[in-house]
Amino acid sequence: MRNIARKGIHYWQKLNAANVPAELIENGQNRVIDASLTLIRERAKLKGELVRALGGAVASSSLLGVPLGHNSSFLQGPAFAPPRIREAIWCGSTNATTEEGKELNDPRVLTDVGDVPVQEIRDCGVDDDRLMKIISESVKLVMEEAPLRPLVLGGDHSISFPVVRGVSEKIGGPVDILHLDAHPDIYHSFEGNKYSHASPFARIMEAGYARRLLQVGLRSITSEGREQGKRFGVEQYEMRTFSRDRHILENLKLGEGVKGVYISLDVDCLDPAFAPGVSHIEPGGLSFRDVLNILHNLQADVVAADVVEFNPQRDTVDGMTAMVAAKLVRELTAKMSKMKN
Repeated sequence: MRNIARKGIHYWQKLNAANVPAELIENGQNRVIDASLTLIRERAKLKGELVRALGGAVASSSLLGVPLGHNSSFLQGPAFAPPRIREAIWCGSTNATTEEGKELNDPRVLTDVGDVPVQEIRDCGVDDDRLMKIISESVKLVMEEAPLRPLVLGGDHSISFPVVRGVSEKIGGPVDILHLDAHPDIYHSFEGNKYSHASPFARIMEAGYARRLLQVGLRSITSEGREQGKRFGVEQYEMRTFSRDRHILENLKLGEGVKGVYISLDVDCLDPAFAPGVSHIEPGGLSFRDVLNILHNLQADVVAADVVEFNPQRDTVDGMTAMVAAKLVRELTAKMSKMKN
């Protein structure tokens, strides 16, 4: 998988070595990037116009897929997750109503602007610095079409950095972040990769895109993870003390003094009994109802969210984890979308 994902980059390196003019390569890359952003922009415009024409929506969730897996340190299967999550959302084995009664079939509740074409962009030799900027710009394009709010389908957890950056830059200030995960993902860099899926929250915190970061469900944390947490003032809630912390976590109020709250939900925050289809299986996690209790009771204006690290290549035959990820997306949709009273 890692070799396949890097094939495009190697191809363009060979062209460079063959003395193909750098200007020709850069012009080609720019055309692909422009086309990619145009696709997201026009789809977001269409969905935004539809929601505004229907009227009544204060905030509307809009799916944006970011099928990126090459920054994973172990397996790259999360790149294949967005279409599987969409399939599970609409598969028909359950109805289109969220637990609090919102109807996903209503475009004022949920729309979809498609995927950032990550692999096509990388096949042109675009490096991660530029790719991350493209992801940030894609998020901004969705947010420009009020009342759309991006609900991002990963992909590995490295996508959270560019997504949060885009959100923070668009709203003009830092957000509060609720991060559910087995791991803190706050290494300064991991295996020499500053964009590793083990490092997005270091990038977010050092850039000042978050005022407050709460990490919930931790049960695989190194000394560096703890040190980085202290360095950035992160509120880390470990599973070993969850029974003690439950009342706090099921009664959170976030966002006072900032312009919004961001939720980042790594599927491996759940115990693998509930979600085996992840790259890093870590026993002893949250139950599915634990997660929903935290989300349902959260008092916050959620301006954006992501669901990451579902790995279809490790899912069960019946696609159980796909349905779990889809259910998380559905309930996040209900949390984010708002109608006028």
